[in-house]
Amino acid sequence: MALRASIYKAELSIADIDRGYYADHSLTIARHPSETEERMMIRLLGFALHADPALQFGRGLSSDDEPDLSLADLTGAIDLWIDVGWPDERRVRRACSRAQSVAVLTYGGTKGDVWWSQNAGAFGRNANLSVLAVPPRAADELAALAQRAMRLNCSIQDGQVLFGSEGAHVAFEPVVLKRQG
Repeated sequence: MALRASIYKAELSIADIDRGYYADHSLTIARHPSETEERMMIRLLGFALHADPALQFGRGLSSDDEPDLSLADLTGAIDLWIDVGWPDERRVRRACSRAQSVAVLTYGGTKGDVWWSQNAGAFGRNANLSVLAVPPRAADELAALAQRAMRLNCSIQDGQVLFGSEGAHVAFEPVVLKRQG
């Protein structure tokens, strides 16, 4: 018998001063049986960093051909493709050819560093790609915030992220490994 996804609900209030975006989102997140809470919370962070009313969670781990999050226009063209973790270079190249903009959020300390050193040269050829690394301590603290029902706040100012709940907060600055352009 196949394992089912665990369903998480998040009420997320976003104050992104850098982009001038302020909104509350009621989100349903399906956590794949092989996905850790850390990865799921990095996906939620990806949503907060690129928040838009039309931004949607994809199938992620259960589909090789879909992003973890995506933003499409009314014609179905992908404006933004977001992957989390350590995607294969071919996957990122394919995403860059299909979407106007691609963002990768990596994490995992040493594993993320090794992934970056192996792919940085190839990624340099993709002008529409940005890559951010979440510091290991911040990724661990984000994972600790995970609950089946969450009420979270995210403030973003000058590249600094304050993400938390009523009981705990995580303050960090994602490391920019590659900027678009």
